[in-house]
Amino acid sequence: MGITTTRSRRALAMVALAMAAGTVILDVSMVNLATPAMRTALNLSTAELSWVVDGYLIAFAGLLLLGGRLADLLGGRRMFLTGVAIYVVASIACALAFDATTLIAARIVQGAGAAVLTPAALSLMLGLYPEPGERRRALGVWGGSLGAGSLLGVALGGVVTQALGWPAIFWFPVPIEILVAVLVGYALPPSPVRRGRFDLFGAATITLGISALAFGLISAPEAGWGSVRTVGSLAVGALSLGAFIVVELRSGHPLVPLGVFRRRPVVIANTVMLLLGAVSVGLFYFLSLYQQQVLGMSPATAGLSQLPIAVLITLGGFGAPWLARLTGLRSAMAGALAALSAGLFWLAQSEAGSEYVTALLGPFLLIGAGLGLGFVYATTIAVSGAVVGETGLLSGLINATRQLGGALGLAALIALATAGARPEAGDGVAYTDAFLGAAVLALVAALLSLIPAAHRTPESDPQVEG
Repeated sequence: MGITTTRSRRALAMVALAMAAGTVILDVSMVNLATPAMRTALNLSTAELSWVVDGYLIAFAGLLLLGGRLADLLGGRRMFLTGVAIYVVASIACALAFDATTLIAARIVQGAGAAVLTPAALSLMLGLYPEPGERRRALGVWGGSLGAGSLLGVALGGVVTQALGWPAIFWFPVPIEILVAVLVGYALPPSPVRRGRFDLFGAATITLGISALAFGLISAPEAGWGSVRTVGSLAVGALSLGAFIVVELRSGHPLVPLGVFRRRPVVIANTVMLLLGAVSVGLFYFLSLYQQQVLGMSPATAGLSQLPIAVLITLGGFGAPWLARLTGLRSAMAGALAALSAGLFWLAQSEAGSEYVTALLGPFLLIGAGLGLGFVYATTIAVSGAVVGETGLLSGLINATRQLGGALGLAALIALATAGARPEAGDGVAYTDAFLGAAVLALVAALLSLIPAAHRTPESDPQVEG
């Protein structure tokens, strides 16, 4: 059952929701390009710098499931506006941060705001377009908006950082998110409130589990894999995730009804998205550092050089439904992920002094196309079977696995790159190892995408194929 509104207001709401989601991605892209400037200005250690990125991702991933559940119960419009308010206030706090502790804390709150607004936005969009054909096109627009956010982020991130300083990247999304809040508040009626309770203990255990695992992985290169800090953090993470499963099995109102994992398409889509999240976050974190610290590019040059990735992500988002109709959804997704893996393997072969056109442009085109198509296909499969009262859950779940993959994948790739570094490398990071690790993850995702559904159901045969 869709959201009842006029055609013009529905179009306005769709534009605003897409802008909101795209702006979150825009800010993430800009932050990646500004990390070297942050490191210098605030004298951040490697661990502190990684927590500027990972702290946001941990809060985002850990709270997305709760955010999706809140959207289902309290209403998507209400939770969207709440999430925007949290995100805006936290963005301002980031811009005003004066040390590592303040910046990391503000980034965690910013991630919490994103965790509330993102599943609410996707849930509202699915409610606006309940018919399969409309929903297919809307998901393409959604994917394209995320690509456009990435495109604008890499185009402006380095330029803004170089011209105005790193705090400007946090001021940038503030007026945009305020505008989209006004538009959504005008265009959409209040969403109905449904009966149910919140699984706060489930949210607490999964957030603690994700946080502890990421902390253990980030700390391992410095403290040692056998240290009390590393082993203790990983143990707490594993136990907390185990507790989360027990809580969900016993809860009358679980954060994630575990029955959804009996749907093979949901499991495959979310596993692929987990790996894609790890690849994308790890790639852009290391790529900006590699271009500036190894290849000697300025922030502006590094950002502009990444434009082919962002352009292909955007085109891939808009073109994904058309390509899937030609080849079939699973074949298109497997091909996209294989192209992504090939591009990352190619990137790992680049060396200092290499020409941009021969060493970077080719990999960037493959990587952008693979990411743009892969994200849309995984999302389409995951939410295609959503029914009333479930859109927030499945929207939160697919976004949570993307951010969870980003948080844990970044931590793992940092550990891999640090462990493989040679003393003569200077900054203690083996970028080639990080790119190769990401390439292997993309290849695994491509193989998983070929697993057939157990049987034909509406969600195992998504309408995007038609």
